[in-house]
Parts: sequence; structure tokens; C-alpha cells
Amino acid sequence: MKTFGSVTTEMKVHAPARKAWELYGTVDLTKITVPKYLAAVDIVEGVPYYEKFTKVDNKNMVKETEITQGAFLDLGFTLYRIRFENISTGKHTCITRTTIEWDIKEEFVANSSRVSILPSINIAKDIEAYLLANEKKDHNGH
Repeated sequence: MKTFGSVTTEMKVHAPARKAWELYGTVDLTKITVPKYLAAVDIVEGVPYYEKFTKVDNKNMVKETEITQGAFLDLGFTLYRIRFENISTGKHTCITRTTIEWDIKEEFVANSSRVSILPSINIAKDIEAYLLANEKKDHNGH
């Protein structure tokens, strides 16, 4: 028997949804976040993992990834999916919604406590800071 879980967070980002999506929807996201979170990405005691994009919907600004090997799957999870959605809330603002969904074998259910939305919140903050800093550079002609 398996147990299903999910956690969602929404964060207001002071940047246009399409501008934020230009980062979320591409590998450019890693250029901003990986150097800062390299240690945090290694979330399961140094265990390497592989993930794949299962959905990239540029029109609706939705991206999903699933871990396919290692990490959470080595801890009894049978599914570990992260979904990023950008929702426009105005000309210069959007909501970034992050959802983590998982299935875990019942005998490993205690490992569900290892799931954390915090890295996704930090990524949204970093994207906002990056976009605001680059907007200022664009306005100043740099």
C-alpha cells in the first residue's frame, strides 16, 4: 500500500509573469540557483539523483519534473514530482506556485518528513531578486 502527499506554496513575485517564466521555463534557472544552492540540492545525504521534465507548457507557464532515480526514490518514495506555475496578477507582478507531490510505500511513510518546500521558496525569491536587479541594469543602460 502507498501513501500520497502534497504540499503547495504561493509567493508573490514583483516581476511580470512572462519574465519570470523565461527563467523557470528554461535551464537558465540553474545558472541563478545552482551556485547558491548546490549544497541544498544535495538533499538526501549526498545521494545523487536524476530527474526528467515531464511537462513544459510555455503557454500556461507550467513546468513539472519527476525524480527518476536515486534520492527520494531510494527512501521508499515511488513518485516525487515538483510543479512550478507562474500566474499573472498584473502588469508587473505574478504568483509563483510550487507544488510537490509524492507517493511513498507505507512502510517508509516516516520519510515524508524529508519533503521540504523551502528550497522552492528560496528559488522564487532569487528569481525575483535577479529580475529586479536586471531591470535596474536595463533602465540604467548597463
